[in-house]
Amino acid sequence: MTFKPPEVARQLQNETSAGYCMPLAEAAETGPHRINHAAKRFFDIMVSFILLFLFAPVLLFVALAVKTDGGPALFRHTRIGLRGHGFGCLKFRSMSVTAEQDLAAYLTQNPAAAEEWAMRRKLQHDPRITRIGRFLRATSLDELPQLVNVLRGEMSLIGPRPVVREELEQHYSAIGQRAYAATPPGITGLWQVSGRSGTSYSERVRLDIAYVEDWSIQKDIMILLRTIPAVLRRKGAL
Repeated sequence: MTFKPPEVARQLQNETSAGYCMPLAEAAETGPHRINHAAKRFFDIMVSFILLFLFAPVLLFVALAVKTDGGPALFRHTRIGLRGHGFGCLKFRSMSVTAEQDLAAYLTQNPAAAEEWAMRRKLQHDPRITRIGRFLRATSLDELPQLVNVLRGEMSLIGPRPVVREELEQHYSAIGQRAYAATPPGITGLWQVSGRSGTSYSERVRLDIAYVEDWSIQKDIMILLRTIPAVLRRKGAL
């Protein structure tokens, strides 16, 4: 099934995304209201409990494997959630313990990489990623701890990928910000089943808008099921 944002797609082309950021609490209130949060929350809790039970041995094994380099197993990074509230997004650590310094040095020495980072917030050849981290990212196993974020109500199973405030200010239009703030960010979503890092950032924003404008529990289930083959193909994974 192809998801297309409705009328907002044409409006989006007329907006300037760079440097624009309305207050997110206001954005959520003025944004789309087609998501039934109670139904979505019930679905999230039910499925997350099942997945945590099924993946408990995998979670333990990965945590022990990540800790072999002497660093912590989990990484917590502040992301923007529903109505603009910040939260600690959990992941298995896939980067070196000196990741920030490694990135700064690499971007300084590689102008092309610096341009790629500015455009996509991702690097094809990221010097920060550890050997096991590369495998975890390719298989999306690094994101399993976000099931805890879902149970806490900070995230949803399905939704826009969680971003930092800088990304919202630089890459999201007003309509994109309203769509993002209208629902909790997700572990998976339209972006993940539509090419992930193989798509442009502007397309990612359009997919976020399409998801919010055309939400239903049935579509959440469909996206969840489509995530499995997308992960197995590792298409667009970095």
